Amino acid sequence: MRHEILLSSTPQETRAAVVEQGLIQEIFIERATHRSVVGNVYLGKVVRVLPGLQACFVDIGMDLSGFLHAKNLPSCRSSRDRPINRLITEGQQILVQVIKGQIGAKGVRLTAEISLPARHLVLMPFSRHVGVSQQIDDPEARECLKVMVQDALSQLKMDLGVIVRTAGQEHSQVDFEEDLAYLKCVWETILAAQNTTRAPSLLFEDLSLIQRMVRDQVNQDTERVLVDTKEAFALLSEFAEKYMPDVAQVITYYTGAEPLFDFYGVNEELDKALDRTVELNSGAYLVIEQTEAMVTIDVNTGRFVGTDMREKTVFKTNLEAAVAIGRQLRVRNLTGVVVIDFIDMDDPEHRRQIFRTIEQILKNDPVKTRLMEFNEAGLLVLTRKRARDRLSDLLQESCSSCGGIGKVKTTETICYEIFRAILREARVYSAETTTVIASPSVFERLVNKESKALIDLEHSIHRTIRLQVDQSFPQDRFEVILS
Repeated sequence: MRHEILLSSTPQETRAAVVEQGLIQEIFIERATHRSVVGNVYLGKVVRVLPGLQACFVDIGMDLSGFLHAKNLPSCRSSRDRPINRLITEGQQILVQVIKGQIGAKGVRLTAEISLPARHLVLMPFSRHVGVSQQIDDPEARECLKVMVQDALSQLKMDLGVIVRTAGQEHSQVDFEEDLAYLKCVWETILAAQNTTRAPSLLFEDLSLIQRMVRDQVNQDTERVLVDTKEAFALLSEFAEKYMPDVAQVITYYTGAEPLFDFYGVNEELDKALDRTVELNSGAYLVIEQTEAMVTIDVNTGRFVGTDMREKTVFKTNLEAAVAIGRQLRVRNLTGVVVIDFIDMDDPEHRRQIFRTIEQILKNDPVKTRLMEFNEAGLLVLTRKRARDRLSDLLQESCSSCGGIGKVKTTETICYEIFRAILREARVYSAETTTVIASPSVFERLVNKESKALIDLEHSIHRTIRLQVDQSFPQDRFEVILS
């Protein structure tokens, strides 16, 4: 399968996209103002124990305390029935790792079972088990990988748990030894920091988005990793040469005249991913509604009437919708409980084929999912693990004009779109001054929170940037004028 990774970076925001067979499959966005903390390791302080919930709150230095459940305590493996207040006490210092970022008013989710990923392996310091990714299902391959990892552990005199990632398939013991040497160094650094600091304190910060994309997303099908800035290209090249030398050759600096995300249609795909409706090629369409805990997807025939009998038309529509839904789950990062209302099918075999289609598509989804059979109401339900914000939650906010019923892009999102528009115009046209006309709320953010970024941008494009407010502009409208 043709596989490409696109990386677009500015000082304020890094965006990444995964392209498979020419189609955008996943989009990742990380902003300097709220960089992801998932994977970070902290020395925390227990501030409250909740025996009724078998959980506790841990202060790790954020505005909201993190939530730690008893099932995520290594000591509970042999004593799961013991009350948490016999295992943890208020004021205790504890080593924890973030497994789910802050969502709304909920603090981060924590685990005390630390896991440190490398390219091929994941180190589990509080375990002694050697495991293999469930996506590697060949029994002989699994056993061979286990033996190689155990030999590598012996060679480095390590007595720690390890899981072989899917990317570790068909790799050698030498590759595993290199990963383990790196992970051992990281773990020893964490332990040393733990002994010399007081809670709350950050002990280990996971890699940046562009580095994680190379570590986690590059596979044997990856043809290119395209990077659109010299700084990011230099950083990635150095990272790959040091830790992933066989990947360095696919990292390419993009020099096209058109911005990378425009050339590949990622910006257009981003806008589509914020719409409620998804048009299908046949004329049918999906309606996607998102709430905090649930996503509903309704399949409609629209103008597609087909040329066959109703049952065949319905089946064709549902089959096309199933493929589109699998892609939308990843592009929009739809998580939680997902309820799909396909058009009613009378033929049980058709329902089975739709179920098998969704099941097969989900096998390629890197996020953990669980699919249930059609229920009596004809609904198909699945769950998709939530580890990061949905795309809509990151890029949109409730609209004040309609009382929160609809959504509009945040002022931060609009500001970054303005920066990209200025850079885009600067590449093509010569001018002395660039004037930005924006809504009052966006103007205020540009003047205050984004003032330094504007100054840096002026120096970068060697021209003056002027700001002008238009009271009639809605929040998501702006104009960039050259003079």
